[in-house]
Amino acid sequence: MPTGFLWLIAAQFVSGLADHALLIVAVALLHEQGHPAWWAPLLKFSFTTAYVVLGPMVGAWSDAVPKPALMTAMNAVKALGALALTLGGHPLLALAWMGIGAALYAPAKYGWITESVAGQRLVAANGWLEGSVVLAVLLGTALGGWLVSEPMRQLSHIALTPVWPATAVPPSLAAALLLILGLYSAAAIGHLHVPPRPPRHRLPWSQALRVWQSFGADNARLWRDPYGGLSLGVTTFFWGFGAVMQFAVLRWAEERLHWPLSQAAYLQAAVALGVVVGAVLVARHITLRHALRVLPVGAVLGLTLAAGVHITQPVWAVAVLVLIGALGGVLVVPMNALLQYRGHRLLSPGRSIAIQGFNENASVLLALALYSATQQAGLPLLPLMSGLGLTMGLGFGLLWAITRHWRGDRATPAQRTSPRPGGPPVA
Repeated sequence: MPTGFLWLIAAQFVSGLADHALLIVAVALLHEQGHPAWWAPLLKFSFTTAYVVLGPMVGAWSDAVPKPALMTAMNAVKALGALALTLGGHPLLALAWMGIGAALYAPAKYGWITESVAGQRLVAANGWLEGSVVLAVLLGTALGGWLVSEPMRQLSHIALTPVWPATAVPPSLAAALLLILGLYSAAAIGHLHVPPRPPRHRLPWSQALRVWQSFGADNARLWRDPYGGLSLGVTTFFWGFGAVMQFAVLRWAEERLHWPLSQAAYLQAAVALGVVVGAVLVARHITLRHALRVLPVGAVLGLTLAAGVHITQPVWAVAVLVLIGALGGVLVVPMNALLQYRGHRLLSPGRSIAIQGFNENASVLLALALYSATQQAGLPLLPLMSGLGLTMGLGFGLLWAITRHWRGDRATPAQRTSPRPGGPPVA
């Protein structure tokens, strides 16, 4: 691996660890400040907005400046947001500011890997990167749960009360935010040890409008492709579904299991663990040519959700959430691979990834806005999640039935090197 590779892996792990711990701590802060429960999904909504607004530009910006410098700056941006939150800044505004740093950071880290690692080692390098991302999700969520646990909050209150100024942030949560601030600062310092590569091109402001126009045309082209549109639709829906689940699990644990936030956070980790298990299983047994065979798994996932929300026993709750995560991993990994294949054939890897990220994060915004609206309206959680599960099951069942009538339903474009009558379009 190239010089600085391990520094990149370590620094982005620490940054991801802070991101996922911050979400749990921010939810606890909203509760402490007396904000209504429907504000909690708006935290992620605020954080994700920058991914959508800046989506068409982040790839071009990432290529126009030295990537390690950009990654350092963006972690500094997130550290400033954490500092503002610690000093009593509005949680939604602070998360929106930090989302700008996250949106610009993501393409820079993947771009550095692509530019710096030799082709024969690229799969291994991405394995290291994705493994550290998953580990950051699991450990970051667990860290957030530990930081808002009652023993930790009591200890923080005792330690900080004599010296902590009067702000909107109580001493019991200030220590958690200070730790997260330290993690972002450490990540920024870590990226200083990553060697830079020359920028690929300049990006004059006069070209900004052209970037947006070409992005819109590329987006429409990918959606119009039968296999590209199908896979993009599935992954886009899955990201929105996952965003809702992230907060619905917290509310479900409180209402059905009577768990505090610190314990409910571990259920999020259970779902993430299930996704990892499902991804590993499907990678061993499903090839790209048979990607459409996983569509019925979406129907099973929906029905499992509809039935699982009625569980009140903690052991079974954990088991069902791991199963839901595993089914999600089995569904989304082949669809993601199919989308990357079609995006590469129709556009280019970088352009297709940017389009995928834009659509998936737009789905997150829409799903969280709808979920917050249902909470504000007082809609009970059980009928909401049961209805979502049943609708999802029916939708994927119909989608599978429709694709069975395609001439290429048993083979994706990966099998074909030239178009033929009745087959899918090949770029």
